[in-house]
Amino acid sequence: MAFAILLASLSACASAPDELDVANTDPYEDFNRNMFAFNLKVDDIVVEPAAKGYLKLPQVSQDMLTNFSEWTSLPSTSLNSALQGDAENSALGVLSFLVNGLTLGMADLTDDTDDPVQTNFDNTLRGYDVPQGQYVVLPLLGPGSTRSHSAWLVDTVTNPLRFASTPAASTINTLSTPVRVVSFRGNHFDFINNVKYGSLDPYSRTR
Repeated sequence: MAFAILLASLSACASAPDELDVANTDPYEDFNRNMFAFNLKVDDIVVEPAAKGYLKLPQVSQDMLTNFSEWTSLPSTSLNSALQGDAENSALGVLSFLVNGLTLGMADLTDDTDDPVQTNFDNTLRGYDVPQGQYVVLPLLGPGSTRSHSAWLVDTVTNPLRFASTPAASTINTLSTPVRVVSFRGNHFDFINNVKYGSLDPYSRTR
């Protein structure tokens, strides 16, 4: 967490508030392009084929996996909503997590109108006027800013699910990331492939 806060502090010293000026915030373009190419290879070999398999599932199965992915993010939503001073959304996140936990999040048992708005530590930092910082592409994590990558690290280490010692919690933690990646890739399959295969320079278009 100290490392993440340090990165956030460095980003605060490096750029204007919450506007990612591409011309000035991609000083690591050579490194970023190499990492982008690496991530495309991972997508070719692992993620895109998995997403194709996901899309072959019945719609109800796709919905269950998407719901599970959203459910596992609710503890982080509740924590960050509290940090942002949004007690109502924090409480809704706790309620939705507990109620939908009866199905491991695969079915939404709460009223859609009462669904919490998903949020994360990146939004929390933005609320406190921490600038985005510089554009960075990391292996596997993909593109983002120094702030968003720092925030992801904080969200990961502070997720309450990580502190549960039961076998069920350990299994949920193990499954949450691959399910989130594959469901996201599948749910945005055509858009991502358009960027990947239909661009003269996929890196610049993604940036």
